[in-house]
Amino acid sequence: MKLHELAPYAGAVKRRKRIGRGPGSGHGKTATKGHKGLLARSGGGKRPGFEGGQMPLVRRLPKHGFANLFRTEYAIVNLKSLAGLGAVDQVTPETLISSGLMKEKSRLVKILGLGEVNRPIVVRAHKFSQSAVKKIQAAGGKAEVIGGV
Repeated sequence: MKLHELAPYAGAVKRRKRIGRGPGSGHGKTATKGHKGLLARSGGGKRPGFEGGQMPLVRRLPKHGFANLFRTEYAIVNLKSLAGLGAVDQVTPETLISSGLMKEKSRLVKILGLGEVNRPIVVRAHKFSQSAVKKIQAAGGKAEVIGGV
C-alpha cells in the first residue's frame, strides 16, 4: 500500500452543507437562519460571556483586593541561605545572583532573620529585618544598607 492509495471508508466522509446558494439547494432564502432577529443578521451572535440576559457571573461576584502599581518588590533572602555561600566575607546582590539565591539583577534585596550566622560577615542589601541585623551584629558582622530605598 502506498500513501496515494489511502482513502477513508465509503460513507465515512460527508459533503459539506452549502447554505445560502439559492432555492435549488434546499437551503436558500434564509440559509437556515430563520426570520429576522440577532442570529439572522450578518455579524450577529452572542458575545463571549453572555448569559441570556441574566446578570453575568463576572458582575455577580464581589470585587476583591487592591493591586498597587507602584509597590516595591524585594527578593527575599534568609540568613540560613547565607550560610551556604561558603567562605565569603562580603555578601552583595552580585554574590547572591552568582550563587543562585537571587534571580533578577534589577530586583531589590531584603535580608530576613530566619537562621543563624556563625562568623562575622559584611552583608550589603537594600533592606533588613530587625532580627537579621541583630543576628549579623551578634556574630561580629555588619549590615549595610545600599541606596536610598
